[in-house]
Amino acid sequence: MRMPKLLLATNNPAKAQEYSLLLKGIPFEIVTLAEQGIELQVRETGKTLEGNATIKAKAYATQGNLLTLADDSGLEVAALGGEPGALSARYAGEGVSDSERIEYLLAKLRLIPWEERAACFRCVIAIAMPDGKIELCQGECRGTIAFEPKGENGFGYDPIFYLPESGRTMAELSIEEKNEISHRGRAARKARQILERQILQKGESRETKATKSSKNSE
Repeated sequence: MRMPKLLLATNNPAKAQEYSLLLKGIPFEIVTLAEQGIELQVRETGKTLEGNATIKAKAYATQGNLLTLADDSGLEVAALGGEPGALSARYAGEGVSDSERIEYLLAKLRLIPWEERAACFRCVIAIAMPDGKIELCQGECRGTIAFEPKGENGFGYDPIFYLPESGRTMAELSIEEKNEISHRGRAARKARQILERQILQKGESRETKATKSSKNSE
């Protein structure tokens, strides 16, 4: 029997690759926007990570007519009152590179000492069901903002997100190490449970209908 499709609502190849690994083995055929020929551009107008993830999940689920997973991730820096948060991708302006965002953030923290550079990566995943229902889950990873970027792996603010327990930045970790501890990895493990429950519920629904049909034919 052909597996149902799960649409990953992202145009970021690195993020799509991460999710393909994080959700490996789930009973869905994972497809991307590009693979489905979806060119819709959704504006993230929410004021929270939850809001942005929900906006994207609903819009792409409607456009693709598929069960859809969307996320929004943000870096929350204590010394900046929780900024950039939901504005992480646009903190230094629209259309800037990851390195420019990092440079902008480090400039804001240039006078902040090491002991006051605590930060948290947070990821919220929204799963849009075919019936219009939305389920949310989230994951967090705590660390410190480094004084300079290090590492070639990952993307976004990974090169300056220092993990005291490993003595490395997120960008210095292998993809396997990152997926084990990252905010996205932790959120994805919760999302996996939601998706597996969907399959279970559908199976139970089909079984109930088959039972009723059998009784009616007797």
